[in-house]
Amino acid sequence: MNTHDKPAGSKVTVRPVMSYRDMSKFIDVPWHIYANDPLWVPPLRLERRFHFSRFNPFFKHGEWQAWVAYQNGQPVGRISAQIDTLHRERYGADTGHFGLLECIDDSEVFAALILNAEAWLASRQTRHVSGPFNLSINQECGILVDGFDTPPVIMMPHSPRWYGRLLEEQGYLPAKDLLAYKVRVDFEIPRVMQVMINRFSSKIKLRTLQRNNFDEEMETLRDIFNDAWSDNWGFIPFTREEFAELGTSLRLLLPDEFIQIAEVDGKAAAFMVSLPNLNEVLIELNGNLFPFGWLKMIKKIRNQEIRTGRIPLMGVRKQFHNTPLGLALACLVIDAPRQAGIARGIEEVEMSWILEDNVAMRSILDSIGSEQYKRYRIYGKTL
Repeated sequence: MNTHDKPAGSKVTVRPVMSYRDMSKFIDVPWHIYANDPLWVPPLRLERRFHFSRFNPFFKHGEWQAWVAYQNGQPVGRISAQIDTLHRERYGADTGHFGLLECIDDSEVFAALILNAEAWLASRQTRHVSGPFNLSINQECGILVDGFDTPPVIMMPHSPRWYGRLLEEQGYLPAKDLLAYKVRVDFEIPRVMQVMINRFSSKIKLRTLQRNNFDEEMETLRDIFNDAWSDNWGFIPFTREEFAELGTSLRLLLPDEFIQIAEVDGKAAAFMVSLPNLNEVLIELNGNLFPFGWLKMIKKIRNQEIRTGRIPLMGVRKQFHNTPLGLALACLVIDAPRQAGIARGIEEVEMSWILEDNVAMRSILDSIGSEQYKRYRIYGKTL
């Protein structure tokens, strides 16, 4: 619905989410917004309910409030506002975020949502607002601003075309762009990449996940990630509980060879995690695992019917950044999961997300023939 099509006398009300019933309405808003968008992938309602519950380890260091907007009694939008103490420790005690943004194409509804979020944040001494984060930079973030013609892959957002315009109407400015690349799994390794791998092959040992030592392996990956990304824009460290929760999901879904760890002189120095793109299944389930959704998902995974994947996590320890050995480590962990993917029927993977100013990573991706095909944007505003 466009602002100009609004019935005369339409009334916008914004209500805070305070109860189990309110949360059900909050979770259901995207079904109204994307009713006519065939590319939108409905999330699992059960997973969303858990994500917004006290069991989400984000809430050990964050607080939040959510709202739903109604127009003539119908839900037409939603938003959250959150304060993350880990973010404030790194970036200042006056920072806060908005997220989980969904809204019809209506400036009045959008303004009402944003004003509620900003008022809540301002009452908690927030001056610098950024988002959307769902609920932090280590989860889904940004709005889609380019690449609307393809569906999102697993754990990446999807947005209508009007969100950027509506945010800018409310005084928000682009803060950072995040890119998604896609590449065919059977890409040819460039000669320079092969030379780097060969040069350091005696120093680097590549291995897969050791499942019988799962908790320790997750801690190793977390340690590498937090070290590798610590100087990146917006970085917030994964807590032990957050990474353990991520590990629980991965444990169920991933064969061991989809997690590759590179060791230098016996010490873990780099890693990469690949995911089958479960959105290929979720798009058919309409948010429901029951009664038969979970059977469909297990069948598709077991029968190796999923054709696309995503590489959501990768890291090379900071001590190797900007060194030939570091380049060899990056090349090796990018190349290693290919054979495992090919063996399981994966044809194409998305590498996401990559900071627009991460020149080193982008040049590696260009060298293997990958294509930048989606762009997401984080916005910011000073209150």
